[in-house]
Amino acid sequence: MSSLLSLEHISKSFPGVKALTDISLRLEEGEIHALLGENGAGKSTLMKILCGIHNPDTGTITINGEQMHFYNYHNAIDAGVGIIFQEFSLIPYLNAFENIFLGRELTNRFGMLDRASMRKKAEALFQRLSVDIDLTVPVHHLSVAEQQFVEIAKALSLDARILVLDEPTATLTPNEADHLFRIMRELKSQGVGMIFISHHMEEIYEVCDRITVLRDGCKVGECAVQTTDVDDLVELMVGRKIENNFPPKVTHADGHEVVIDVRSIQLTKDAPVNSFQLQKGEILGFAGLVGSGRTELAMGLLGATPVYRKEVVVNGRPETLKSPADALNCGIGLLPESRKTEGLVLPFSIRENITLNNLAKHCGKGFIIDRRDEGQVVDELMRKVRVKAPDHETPVGNLSGGNQQKVVIARWLNHECKVLIFDEPTRGIDVGAKHEIYRLMRALTALGISIIMISSELPEVVGVSDRVAVFRQGRIVKTLAGDAVNSNEIMRHATGGARDE
Repeated sequence: MSSLLSLEHISKSFPGVKALTDISLRLEEGEIHALLGENGAGKSTLMKILCGIHNPDTGTITINGEQMHFYNYHNAIDAGVGIIFQEFSLIPYLNAFENIFLGRELTNRFGMLDRASMRKKAEALFQRLSVDIDLTVPVHHLSVAEQQFVEIAKALSLDARILVLDEPTATLTPNEADHLFRIMRELKSQGVGMIFISHHMEEIYEVCDRITVLRDGCKVGECAVQTTDVDDLVELMVGRKIENNFPPKVTHADGHEVVIDVRSIQLTKDAPVNSFQLQKGEILGFAGLVGSGRTELAMGLLGATPVYRKEVVVNGRPETLKSPADALNCGIGLLPESRKTEGLVLPFSIRENITLNNLAKHCGKGFIIDRRDEGQVVDELMRKVRVKAPDHETPVGNLSGGNQQKVVIARWLNHECKVLIFDEPTRGIDVGAKHEIYRLMRALTALGISIIMISSELPEVVGVSDRVAVFRQGRIVKTLAGDAVNSNEIMRHATGGARDE
């Protein structure tokens, strides 16, 4: 392999923050190089420098032996660098080939759009990726995985020889992620070099060749994948050993108080009828394959989506729960899967996000908000859930994923919710922040708060849940407790390999 990219002694500061200090990274032709680190370690800043979005204070970028100076994103594209951001940059109402050639459309000799040529070139790109996509429909009709492949095709159409993939599997199913890895291996065989950012260690070992680890803006390690184990990587990333990623569980005695008794819930006329109970101070996991109906049932319980029928008792009282407002009035809060689009207002401050739906609590006489009381309450909640930020006026969009999740939790604590539904609580969160979220969840249950946790990560379900409701094809087929909460039992019932009672 010959050297494709070399970043040498890169440093970058922002007002009051030293983001990167003397970072060097080398990428070879046909190599998949993992870039690891906690949120805030400097990964995104380094990649934005590579892509011309930020200029380094010091350091050099060399591609194929030639030193480069990127003043903007277009300079990086011209040099063969493509980046697939975690947040897609597609125009939802344009189709795939319109997105691929956006801003550089092909025209015929009369100056008219040559849609046939653009489509033909797009078909060749997807054929190279071994992907079959409907090129005629707006991309918002495509699956998340298909949109991901459109982004990759867009980068390849620019003759990118260096690809940066930032958390590309965050919203993919296991099968879709496997397809993406096949595409990455094919591109690798064609000499494309890739920098792969992921918080999933199993993915690093499956698809990557070498690893660079950042911590607090500094490079703390570089190693070959086959010579490094997970524990060593985690210690490099967080600066300490995490002996047990999951806090100890609490033994619940028989006859524990039931806070929610879902006696029956049927989402549609032809759907299965389900029932379950949530006990005080427990974490009830919702497990199952993607598409098994876990989130749909939770949304139906909250009243966020209509259901065919529902009989629910909350704290001994029958409740209709026709809307999320009804659920909130009953002390039930939701931490949605997409915290950035559904759980937070990113330009708002931490204070504004925490008190957003409960401002009346902080109003004095004349319906005027008591800012001093509001600030004191928010500061106390930030300490309680350990939000790391300069102060409560910091915009939430500036926080790491783990701290954003903590802000959502603080909001529901401010509303004095006694039941919290966590939908994919650690998606897009680094390993150290995951440990913090698990610790916080267990601390909440110690206060008598009950949690329903929906997760696609089997180790997380096993390590965090006190009991697990296993879903298959929209039905709760088994509820596991005690020693039965293990990977084998969950998968046997989730896949239909066990005889369900």
